[in-house]
Amino acid sequence: MDKRQLGRTGLEVSAIGLGCMGLSYGYGPPTDHAEAVKLIRSAFDQGVTFFDTAEAYSQGANEALVGEALEPVRDQVVIATKFGFQDGNAMKGVDSRPERIRRVAENALRHLRTDRIDLFYQHRVDPNVPMEDVAGTVQALIAEGKVKHFGLSEAGEGSIRRAHAVQPVAALQSEYSLFWREPEKTVMPVLEELGIGFVPFSPLGKGFLTGKIDETTTFGKGDYRNIFPRFQEENRRANMALVDRIGEIARAHGVTNAQIALAWLLHQKPYIVPIPGTTKLSRLEENLGAARVSLSSEDLTAIDEALSGVEIVGERYPAGIMRDRQGR
Repeated sequence: MDKRQLGRTGLEVSAIGLGCMGLSYGYGPPTDHAEAVKLIRSAFDQGVTFFDTAEAYSQGANEALVGEALEPVRDQVVIATKFGFQDGNAMKGVDSRPERIRRVAENALRHLRTDRIDLFYQHRVDPNVPMEDVAGTVQALIAEGKVKHFGLSEAGEGSIRRAHAVQPVAALQSEYSLFWREPEKTVMPVLEELGIGFVPFSPLGKGFLTGKIDETTTFGKGDYRNIFPRFQEENRRANMALVDRIGEIARAHGVTNAQIALAWLLHQKPYIVPIPGTTKLSRLEENLGAARVSLSSEDLTAIDEALSGVEIVGERYPAGIMRDRQGR
């Protein structure tokens, strides 16, 4: 698989990464351990060198899974993890106090079975801790050799600029897809200006863009889509217009909905590296196949025109839960 550069700090990764969250957290019961290890290793065998996890994905259990799976190839991959929630629990609110950042880093090194974190993100901006203190703490960890690169997640322009002024930011991770294009207006101009890479999470709209979800779909117990406004039945029904358009485009190219959605992202900017997640080997292969889909400028214009009249219904998150802090 082709490689891409994230930012100007020398961080090179595969053009498509693997988001590992869903193997342990967020979409119901954890995947069978042996199957999860097999999937991560299969991703590496197919050219993936960029793997994403976080303390908040089951309080370190996902990090431990990723660490075990990648231990045999540790020096050939880039592992990203995140700090920033109280006790590693996203439902408890944010916590980016310097002492907490250091504790998360030490725990992550142990869970990941490694001596360095390749990319250490602040998971969400903490309004109670100056960004300069956050960036300064990560800068110190970099000086100590425990961290290689600094990242932010769901941060707005002001936070990005303040962090970057202290410690160069290699990448911003935020939701971005054909289902959520707000970053084009809010953060991509500053990423372009400062030379920061962009790592879209939920590049398939939490599965919605694949065409496998409709208004009749029932999500299992523990699947966080049950509480997301955008995934309420009436909103899914309204948003099917987007999926139908994507399906038409995919059929015209002889590929799947997922491959069109990921290829579209890859064609937006050379510094964009999406991290789709999956629990199935067949879906992993399908997602990675998007790197081989070529879209012309005419194709991209046609996609924009086809989707321009589709209005997305429903908020991304319930009020007060994991809200983004863009604009801070």
